[in-house]
Amino acid sequence: MHRLLDRAHRALFAALSLLGLRGQGRVLHWYFDWWHRRPDPWGLAVDDYEQFKYATTLRQLPRRPYRRILDVGCSEGAFTHHLAAAFPQAEITGVDISERALARARASAAGRAAPAPGGGQSPGPVRPPRFVRLNILAAPPEDRFDLVFCAELLYYLGRHRHLRRACAHLTRAVAPGGLLVLVHPWPESRRFCAYFEAAAGFRCVVEQVEPDSFRPFAVSIYEAPGAAAAPPGELRAPGPAAKQGRGE
Repeated sequence: MHRLLDRAHRALFAALSLLGLRGQGRVLHWYFDWWHRRPDPWGLAVDDYEQFKYATTLRQLPRRPYRRILDVGCSEGAFTHHLAAAFPQAEITGVDISERALARARASAAGRAAPAPGGGQSPGPVRPPRFVRLNILAAPPEDRFDLVFCAELLYYLGRHRHLRRACAHLTRAVAPGGLLVLVHPWPESRRFCAYFEAAAGFRCVVEQVEPDSFRPFAVSIYEAPGAAAAPPGELRAPGPAAKQGRGE
């Protein structure tokens, strides 16, 4: 059933992308504000599947320091707060198109110390994330980051021209040698990954596929050009499920 719903959802947002960038941006702003008329409309903070996806995503990260982290399409900050707990010394920013979602994210940020589902840096006080409104189709983030997340977002953007524009804005946000993490349904994620594989110098360093979950998904990690070669052992090898990855 969820596959049929996904197809209908994609068809709707492909049609909305015909409105052009401004028109689509206005509709997406209204759409997500409407959904956020009540707190956590998709259960991102409590759903077992979402918690499994967060933990799986964090386990794939190469072991290295991350000073600045960006969560694109953060909604009310459920995953952003996990990042703050996992990397308490990092400067973390969540961006979203919905003001209602961001207002709740900001309200929950003060004094919050969410449990980290896996991994992380040295213990210490959790540095609260900041939350900023951004339409990734309209403009790239102002700063550059060591680690950028984009999860469950790209299928809202519709046609090729808009996906290519969002890809350009996302890759521009990654600092030299930084990482871009994509988390989307599998095998649909292949289509989105193709845009980033076409970006000059970006290379896939990890891909983990979870084909047996309630809604199969892939975690794909791309490294930006510009860093010195990683020393042996710095990049973590994908887990066993990665053999289900692209091309197999």
